[in-house]
Amino acid sequence: MKKLRIVFMGTPEFAVGILDTILKNNYEVAAVITAPDKPAGRGQKIKYSAVKEYALEQNIDILQPTNLKDSDFLRQLKDLDANLHVVVAFRMLPKAVWEMPEYGTFNLHASLLPDYRGAAPINWAIINGEKKTGVTTFFIDDRIDTGAMILSAETPISENENAGQLHDRLMEIGSQAVVETLDKIAKGNVETQLQKESGGLKTAYKLNRENCKIDWEKSGTEIHNLIRGLSPYPAAWSDFNDGIAAVQVKIYEAGFEKRDHKLPIGSIKSSKREITVAVCDGFINIYSLQFPGKKKMNVSELLNGMPIGENATFC
Repeated sequence: MKKLRIVFMGTPEFAVGILDTILKNNYEVAAVITAPDKPAGRGQKIKYSAVKEYALEQNIDILQPTNLKDSDFLRQLKDLDANLHVVVAFRMLPKAVWEMPEYGTFNLHASLLPDYRGAAPINWAIINGEKKTGVTTFFIDDRIDTGAMILSAETPISENENAGQLHDRLMEIGSQAVVETLDKIAKGNVETQLQKESGGLKTAYKLNRENCKIDWEKSGTEIHNLIRGLSPYPAAWSDFNDGIAAVQVKIYEAGFEKRDHKLPIGSIKSSKREITVAVCDGFINIYSLQFPGKKKMNVSELLNGMPIGENATFC
């Protein structure tokens, strides 16, 4: 049995769940590497990454390099005398970092590789209407998410599951996959599999303002998948026009009812308790949303103080 001494690299909440499980399984973590502190919010107060906050609670040494190729950082990393690096939701590593430890550097990715390589695999699996997804551990190489796979674990995606719910489930599944990977490395019985390359692979593109905007010309299923695939963050959005002015509205939760109709696409029907939007093959039923300057609220809360006019549209 090999004695593992780990440097853990990660930044968001997803990585915290994995790190916590590593520690609870009695593996030694020499230090964590995470993103530098940065100002956030209206007050521009300095905000720590989720991994840094957790590491401080656990008394783990922390490194926050701005440049992963910096000679001082590389010296500090080498001085930690780790024999394995574990990466979860971090940035691309230079060769000098990932080839440093004796037993290599492995990454946990929240998809069934080789599909959904990239920055937002959880979101895109839902946006594209996938029925299943999972996690994969693999040894890092000089490209993004292309290294030799160690193991994977699969899970179904339910019809109305959103990205936040799937995130939490994959964090649990990923935690077990990482521990199983550590066990294999410690026992010296790792068997890897090369990723198959083909022209039909699906990509987890970085989310941006344009690909988060709702196109009401698309089918109800596609719109529903976009909304749940971006909920709770960064949230799908649309222009709302009340006939006087247009504002940008975030939509967090919705359903789809397939039905024939002759209403213009984007037209809104509302009552005291519901808002429905006409699409090409039915209606999107909006359950929760956020107008500029207001908090996120369910539709009945919104309609209590802000009735929707007959000429209002989403566009």
